[in-house]
Amino acid sequence: MNDMPDPRPGFLRARWPSLLAGALLSVYVATFVWHLHKPLPDGVDRAYPAQAASDTAFLVDRTWLDASGRQHQSTEIFESLFELIDQAERLIVLEMFLINDFAGQAGADHRPLSGQVFDRLLAKRRAEPDIRIALVTDPFNRLYGGVAAERLDELEAAGIAVIETDLTRLRDSNPWWSAAWRMCCQWFGNSTRGWLPNPVGGESVSLRTWLRLLNFKANHRKALVADRDGQLHAWVSSGNTHDASSRHSNVALTFSGPAAVDLLASMRATAAFSGHEVPWSDRWPHNDDSQAASATVQILTEAAIRDAALARINAVQSGERLDLAMFYLAHREVIEALVQAADRGVRLRVLLDPNEDAFGRKKDGVPNRQVAWELHEAGVPLRWCNTRGEQCHFKHLLHQRASDQSVWLLLGSGNFTRRNLDNYNLETQVLFQGPADHAAAARALAFFDRAWFNPGNEVGSLPYAAYADESSLRYWRYRLMEATGLSTF
Repeated sequence: MNDMPDPRPGFLRARWPSLLAGALLSVYVATFVWHLHKPLPDGVDRAYPAQAASDTAFLVDRTWLDASGRQHQSTEIFESLFELIDQAERLIVLEMFLINDFAGQAGADHRPLSGQVFDRLLAKRRAEPDIRIALVTDPFNRLYGGVAAERLDELEAAGIAVIETDLTRLRDSNPWWSAAWRMCCQWFGNSTRGWLPNPVGGESVSLRTWLRLLNFKANHRKALVADRDGQLHAWVSSGNTHDASSRHSNVALTFSGPAAVDLLASMRATAAFSGHEVPWSDRWPHNDDSQAASATVQILTEAAIRDAALARINAVQSGERLDLAMFYLAHREVIEALVQAADRGVRLRVLLDPNEDAFGRKKDGVPNRQVAWELHEAGVPLRWCNTRGEQCHFKHLLHQRASDQSVWLLLGSGNFTRRNLDNYNLETQVLFQGPADHAAAARALAFFDRAWFNPGNEVGSLPYAAYADESSLRYWRYRLMEATGLSTF
């Protein structure tokens, strides 16, 4: 018996492809599940306390058409950003998703916004060598290492900290691809030598650039803190300091006081999990006007934004005003909450970007036109921003109570989508609460009315029929893309 040949080696040789495939599949599934649900880095998904508001202002950049079809633009958001940078004394921290001159096919009809920011930061550094300046940004601005970024290098050479967010620490919004990418491709870095078309135009890029791009994740925040007269002042916006985005319509809120310190803490968390020690002080004095303050400001990040938005939509009563202006609206819980609000008799108005243009390329309207069909069928009043090449880039939710006319306003970086609200991207939103006669509240109320009603010679918005798309096929494609993460929205 002991002299008989052992059949197992032959068995293993015959089965090794199946065994290897099974092992790889097991690793893939484990990677998929872990990076979809893993613990978040410290400081992510935070609802900071509501703080007494000081120096609060609501700002709008808006592009619209007149009755003859001529386009107009009014801007104030980035002028406010420049003023905060110019007046800073000890500290400037800018956390920004897009800060580059990538234009895609958008042509040259835009403002050199990123260069203006770079020049101001460098000028401030040269004028005041002891000031601490940091830029917390997204790897997309170097196309994940696939292109040179001379302006970012110039900041670093001047002693400005450029902190690139470590996106691998975040959960995977597109796990079907990201699980495979983590297994096979993340270890190979990147190179500025390539042979594939650049997704934003310009020099060719490597295959590794495209493979990393398909992870569809970002530090999507747009915020700044800077000091003046011994206090921190803050700026939170929906707008990117990106040349080809300079004609987009956006909203912003500026404020000072303890909420600005909370915003700085959220930025510190990003820097820390990205491997950077930052010498920013957490102790900043502020005017103690909490007893006299008529309004509050609260910093919300990631899923805390979703929770606040859903809680508010679900709490709005019949006859109360609820306005939503949004670049991307796709989150299922939010959509269902809006439909239920309409059923309760809420005075609901929804203003959406038609998802027609993206930096010179035509889009097919997904997801907003499909969501608009659903809302329209449910009886929700809806209009489209009247765009021509630019984007209606608002992320704005406003509630006015009937009892005391107080205003609840949520704005910032986060679209109402799964990727933006369910702890995949990094997002910053600011929640303002105050009386309707507060200057910021009054401007926010007037902003939406103007966009909705088209006063005078303005044609800022269009009726639902202008971009209606009632294709069942495209509707269910949107539903699949939203549920799986196989999308860019």
